[in-house]
Amino acid sequence: MRIITGKYRGRKLETPENYDIRPTSDKVKEAVFNILMNDIYGSVCCDLFAGTGNLGIEALSRGAERAYLADRSRDAIRLIRTNLEKCGAQEDAVVLMGDYRRSLNRINEKIDIFFLDPPYREGLYEDCMERIGDLDLLAPDGIILAEHDSRNPLPENCGGFVKTQDRKYGKTTVSIYRRQEDVSGSEE
Repeated sequence: MRIITGKYRGRKLETPENYDIRPTSDKVKEAVFNILMNDIYGSVCCDLFAGTGNLGIEALSRGAERAYLADRSRDAIRLIRTNLEKCGAQEDAVVLMGDYRRSLNRINEKIDIFFLDPPYREGLYEDCMERIGDLDLLAPDGIILAEHDSRNPLPENCGGFVKTQDRKYGKTTVSIYRRQEDVSGSEE
């Protein structure tokens, strides 16, 4: 697993020793950042189920201003800190230990891009989006990217957010959500 491009390009990241942490593949990661090409620079990102820190560090490498990297696993937090150190990205990252509910409650600024990649079988997507909406954490024109199993489609509407597209990459689909009013306003 490596950083694809930007100021940390080519840096190899530490990977998990077991299958408790499932990093986003380089193929899906590259596709996600191609989608975000015009949105990443200067943004504030949150990788809510960060695992290794792969997506948040890639965002920082590509010019994100700050990245929140949250996970409930002590092993994941150790990996995230190690990988931030390898890239020299500690100053631009906020590492949050705890489950997604606790982590979302600790964010006190608007997030431009949320990365949601929870354990596929735990059914956490809807609750995550509901909480993001209830806490009003998504910035105007913000984006939520939810990576999920292609066999389990996500709802069209959730937490005041509307799915604007699905991109399928083999067994993985990335669903993109925006605020309801942003989607409605852009159609006029």
